[in-house]
Amino acid sequence: MSAQNSPAQAATPTARKPVTLLKLREMHASGEKIAMLTGYDATFGKVLDDCGVDCILVGDSLGMVLQGHTSTLPVTLEHMAYHVQCVARANRTAWLIGDLPYGSYHEDVQQAYRSSCALMQAGAQMVKLEGGGWTAPVVEFLVARGIPVCAHVGLTPQSVHALGGYRVQGRDDAGASRLRQECKDLQNAGATLCVFEMVPAALATELTAELKHMATIGIGAGRNCAGQVLVLHDMLGITPFKLPRFVRNFMDGAPSVQEAIRRYVAAVKDGSFPDDAVHAY
Repeated sequence: MSAQNSPAQAATPTARKPVTLLKLREMHASGEKIAMLTGYDATFGKVLDDCGVDCILVGDSLGMVLQGHTSTLPVTLEHMAYHVQCVARANRTAWLIGDLPYGSYHEDVQQAYRSSCALMQAGAQMVKLEGGGWTAPVVEFLVARGIPVCAHVGLTPQSVHALGGYRVQGRDDAGASRLRQECKDLQNAGATLCVFEMVPAALATELTAELKHMATIGIGAGRNCAGQVLVLHDMLGITPFKLPRFVRNFMDGAPSVQEAIRRYVAAVKDGSFPDDAVHAY
């Protein structure tokens, strides 16, 4: 079968209105959960959009699931811009977020701005960066120039060596206090979303309630975050790596990839995923 006659091409386009920054803020204010998944190419960009995913994150996790690296560190800005372009060509209504890769925003705010412009020109509607503290001025600089920002705290994979591995963050009082201050600073700087990765569920619940203007997106941070995100290949059960405990294989029992993604969206929306007894810390 040729690509021109493939079922993916023949699928009926979704009729939903595009997800905008205003829509995300309305969802957060009303308590509607935000369903986010990673996506890296045009085919899955269309599938994710058609299946009702609110946000597609073109993550630097592509370094592991697509390129075969053992971390995200080898991913370059050129790689990210290429994959953002691929997804943007097929996506019509989901909010599209591009990851700023390692070394592309660490030098100064001008470097961060140039890197963000590259992703926005490639089709991203928001950029994501990792870390708290030193990143708040970067976030403020970008937001002031019309670039929406998603922050990322807790386990930050680009700092995996400094953190001593892929470990839960914020377990002790000092770690929890640091995360709380980082989140306040990022919210004040203008971040709209903030990924909480491998943060204890109880702490994530407290911070989600405290942060009125920045929606928390959990990945291994419990069910009470304002939304959830997973790596697409993980939730489809096709990753070559051992799955973290916060992942649920939505392909298990699903008749198709599309149905697995729809089940993920529905489970996030109704709060049945994640199950804190199984997926949280």
